[in-house]
Amino acid sequence: MEKRLVVAVLLSIGVLYAYSFFFPPPKQVAPNASPAQQLSQPAVSAAPGTAAAPAPSAPAPVAAVPQATAAKEVVVDTDLYQAVFSTQGAGLKRVVLKKYKETPGPQGKDVVLLDEANADRFAFLTESRELGIAPGALFNASADSVKLTDGKSGTLEFTTKTPQGIVFRKVFSFSGNQYRIGLTEEIQNAGAAKTDGVLHLVQHNRVVEHKKEGRYEVHGPSTLVGEKLTADKMENLLKEPKAYDRGVMWSAFADKYFMDAVISEKGSIASVRLSRPANDVLVRDIASPVVSVNPGQAAGVSYNLFIGPKDLDVLKVQGSRLEEVIDYGWFAALAKPLVKILKYLYQYTHNYGIAIIIITVVLKVLFFPLTQKSYKSMKEMQKLQPKMTELREKYKNDRDRMNREVMELYKTHKVNPMGGCLPMLVQIPVFFALYRALMYSIELRHAPFMLWITDLSAKDPYYVTPIIMGVTMFIQQKMTPTNMDPVQAKMMLALPVVFTFMFLNFPSGLVIYWLVNNVLTIAQQAYINKTTA
Repeated sequence: MEKRLVVAVLLSIGVLYAYSFFFPPPKQVAPNASPAQQLSQPAVSAAPGTAAAPAPSAPAPVAAVPQATAAKEVVVDTDLYQAVFSTQGAGLKRVVLKKYKETPGPQGKDVVLLDEANADRFAFLTESRELGIAPGALFNASADSVKLTDGKSGTLEFTTKTPQGIVFRKVFSFSGNQYRIGLTEEIQNAGAAKTDGVLHLVQHNRVVEHKKEGRYEVHGPSTLVGEKLTADKMENLLKEPKAYDRGVMWSAFADKYFMDAVISEKGSIASVRLSRPANDVLVRDIASPVVSVNPGQAAGVSYNLFIGPKDLDVLKVQGSRLEEVIDYGWFAALAKPLVKILKYLYQYTHNYGIAIIIITVVLKVLFFPLTQKSYKSMKEMQKLQPKMTELREKYKNDRDRMNREVMELYKTHKVNPMGGCLPMLVQIPVFFALYRALMYSIELRHAPFMLWITDLSAKDPYYVTPIIMGVTMFIQQKMTPTNMDPVQAKMMLALPVVFTFMFLNFPSGLVIYWLVNNVLTIAQQAYINKTTA
């Protein structure tokens, strides 16, 4: 969808200016601190590439760990979400967000980000062949349920013992008003020999068949490695796995509006391996450095987990540049401030549609001098068209002489042939930044405007705004000065039809922006035409 828009815009500009300039006609025509609590253990230096182990003081007695006999659920309820854990694998099997709905309106059901019945596909399962930790092991839970409100904090601990005598603990920490979850994995060596092993945190993400509309327009993994963010294509992972083993800061899986992520804490992610063993699942194997533990001692690793909305402000609070998971494209530096302005205006308007209109008006005012200069330049070029036609006819067999004479004509009349194009090109980055800002802002999801437009992130159900947008684009084009012959002009008049069909399935928030921009442009052109007549 976006590629078609880019191509259409660039083609229209190219046809309107470049073609007219280099191949003119013979006739003149008129006119967007980890909450995971590091368990208190005395640390010592570890070998390179290993997790820190505790000081070799007198071995501490290892508490007896009762053997769990059956899997049970543990519900964690906060102001923002409800999470259901299972003692089988100490994994997360269900997550429901309370602040977001699957469909617009108060009757809509809460968004379900995770809902797994298959224990092999629970989230945040841990395995380690060296340490004997199986992903489906039964754990003992420290509580039957956890309820947190008003920003209160709490923890949930899962404990099991492996055949090698390793006591393994997973401690999740929560806050009532945050989507971030802390996770500390600890191994305690109850044997007589030193133990080394790698902890694999395994994520199974369900792959949803691509849809043209809704939150699955964007659907796949992202990995931040050092300074580089990589978004691997799902179809490529079907062919072969992809691995990252240096400087991994976080691994995420996201759709258009929601995501889950595992964030490194003090180098706790040594590598990430992405694979698709089946069409309907993506496996993210997140491996720790080697954990080395002396007898009677304990050591572990910690992570920050995030399961929630792709809200720019919320993600930025998490740190580790997690907000970069939102793909604002080449013009992210412009798109992010526009999102902030949009949210700021919403505080006063309480309507994102009105906020979009205000931004459109402000941008139009800011670019008015450039646009005015562009239109004046086009009108001057139009006045020179008869003389240019004469020169080209006179020197049609001598292109070099013709070009020199034409440039001399421009110089004599003080006309810049690119004056009508460059001011508009300057506005293109702002347009695409706003396009991306509106396209991927979760704030517009299910946000009503007025009348029949009840969701600014969805298409106009009756196609009224795209059709009006096409009409205004046609009027605007008729008012714009041009040097094209009748055949070329007719071809350009087909662009409003093309754009109308493109915009039929665009989010209504984007259509409103373009429609309002067209109306303002028509008024601006009328004013300029009147003052320069």
